[in-house]
Amino acid sequence: MTVLLLISAGVLAGATGALLGVGGGVILVPTLVLGFDVPLEEAVPASLMCVVASSCGAAASYVERRLSDIRLGLTLELATVMGAIAGGLVAGLLAPAWVALVFGLFTLYVSAQMLLSRPPKEQCVEDYVPHNYPLGISGSFVAGSLSALLGVGGGPLKVPLMSQGMGVPFKVASATSNLMIGVTGAASVAAYAWRGHVKLALVAPLVVGVLAGASVGSQVMPRVPTAVLRRLFALVLLLVAAQMLWKGGEGLWPNLLR
Repeated sequence: MTVLLLISAGVLAGATGALLGVGGGVILVPTLVLGFDVPLEEAVPASLMCVVASSCGAAASYVERRLSDIRLGLTLELATVMGAIAGGLVAGLLAPAWVALVFGLFTLYVSAQMLLSRPPKEQCVEDYVPHNYPLGISGSFVAGSLSALLGVGGGPLKVPLMSQGMGVPFKVASATSNLMIGVTGAASVAAYAWRGHVKLALVAPLVVGVLAGASVGSQVMPRVPTAVLRRLFALVLLLVAAQMLWKGGEGLWPNLLR
């Protein structure tokens, strides 16, 4: 029964990750910790492995459909990796609770903006030219740093960065983010595997479900209206904001009450 539940959780996370370009980790980590009593140090690498699986399961379909902007993805991923390295170097100098709190407030603002603003007209996925590369590169650097500091993927930041800051159609932004997060996740999970925190008995059923869910999500995404995807993405951002605000508050309240 537990194996079937893990596969089901993987299907949900994989489909959501493929649809929105967020990898599904924001769903898997709280599900594993709260629903299956998995320790956080095992839930995070399991989630990262599933992010890689979700990316692999959907990336080929998106590249074949010419939804992924490979040139843009490579450019932003280079900045993301540099940010992840920088974040790892300064992790001991910054209070993670404050970083989580600021990121949670920012994510809450982006989510509210997407929910309350009028959806833009449906954009052609081929008729666009990315602009404002300095914003995209600097934002990707920040996304990589936050990924290293907080253990979150860069998708919740990269998708709105590309779609709202660089003029990239939302579906292309989601597909391109899905392509990038696989590289970031593979690099991140290596450290956990080296320390022995990757439990194959936990990861295996999750990956089976994630691959199935990502395959379905990648087939459905091109047919879903952009307005629906934006609303769904905003709801996922609310979940991310709640997680980050909880993490930040959990670290700050004991110190403030002293």
